[in-house]
Amino acid sequence: MRLIYSLFIRLYGVLIHLASAFGNKKAKLWCDGRKNQWHKLKSANPDDQWIWIHVSSLGEFEQGLPIMEALKKDYPKYKLLITFFSPSGYEVKKDFPLADMVAYMPLDTISNAKRLVKNFNFKAVIFVKYEFWFNHIKVLKDRHIPLFYISTVLRPKQYFFKFWGKWFRKHFYKVKFFFTQNNKTADLLHKMGIENFTVAGDTRFDRVYEIAQQAQRFPDIEEFIGTRKCIIAGSSWPSDERLLYNFIENMPSNYCFIMVPHDISDSHVKQIESHLHDYQLYTNFDPSKKTSTLVINKIGILSKIYRYAKFAYIGAGFYDGIHNIQEAIVYDVPVVFGPKYHEFEEAVDLVRLKGAFVINNQRELEDVFYKFINDENYYEKASKICHDYVAGKIGATVKTMRVLEGFLS
Repeated sequence: MRLIYSLFIRLYGVLIHLASAFGNKKAKLWCDGRKNQWHKLKSANPDDQWIWIHVSSLGEFEQGLPIMEALKKDYPKYKLLITFFSPSGYEVKKDFPLADMVAYMPLDTISNAKRLVKNFNFKAVIFVKYEFWFNHIKVLKDRHIPLFYISTVLRPKQYFFKFWGKWFRKHFYKVKFFFTQNNKTADLLHKMGIENFTVAGDTRFDRVYEIAQQAQRFPDIEEFIGTRKCIIAGSSWPSDERLLYNFIENMPSNYCFIMVPHDISDSHVKQIESHLHDYQLYTNFDPSKKTSTLVINKIGILSKIYRYAKFAYIGAGFYDGIHNIQEAIVYDVPVVFGPKYHEFEEAVDLVRLKGAFVINNQRELEDVFYKFINDENYYEKASKICHDYVAGKIGATVKTMRVLEGFLS
């Protein structure tokens, strides 16, 4: 089975290179970033001890960041290698100052895995959430290098638990310790006979809470909002935006709207502009123009500006699964999103608790929005539910570090 898996991995690499050759921008970044990668990855001093943290992309990086910060603070003698699988994470964080080295994860082959552990004196390795790369896992176990998973989420429908998934499941026994997000994941591990775990929670809550405490100001946005109440649509996709246009054009005059599209390319922003009449772009903001809508055509500020929202719409619920709701609810902001949310525990919990609300069409969206606008008690109750939920979720980093201490000291 390992041979078949390894052949598939190599085929995957070939397909990515073909996509790059035919002009796929993300594939080209993926390939270009891995050119001459071993020149960087062989530069480690053999006398140094390293902790390797691997994340898939930017979201998982944010999830791992509280642990990275704690490791640097508590164990400064260890150097930190951060690797990414996706260029969307690497390109943003390749100059991350806390890391001693940032790189792409080498393609998951046995030879690459052996080469990596030969080049670095790893004290420990941490994979974030569900980055299961089975050849790297095998080589780490063979070399007696402890591997930890943080903020792990497992679901019964994942391929590990299919009738043909036994080969993949057996790699779970090669992991030193799991820090799970929830009891459901812990139960799945327990059913496999794995007991080296603890339910630590989601470190992403610690990260968004930290951002919220910093309370960074955005004078242009404050000028735009003025005395009005603000609604924010975060990481919106075209399928979300189509439902929002009518509300935006007809919302009460004491409200304003900030749209933060997932795609901020000129072509997509122009598409948004064609549906709006009273708007500005963030990069061309003019405080003398009193518009009802601001379109944010800049990356990296969404998580910080949710604090200006009374309530928020979270995008991608009609696509492949909603974007991060933690960034909004940490400010006590109730959230609304489309029907594809069931793989996100915090969304499922808050829908049940009535701090988050699911919509399937434009009418349902406007019903919820106007309920928040017209019924202050309804809004305040939802806001408090979000506040209490976040308060109960903070602390995963402390729980994780208490256990890691026993392996790293």
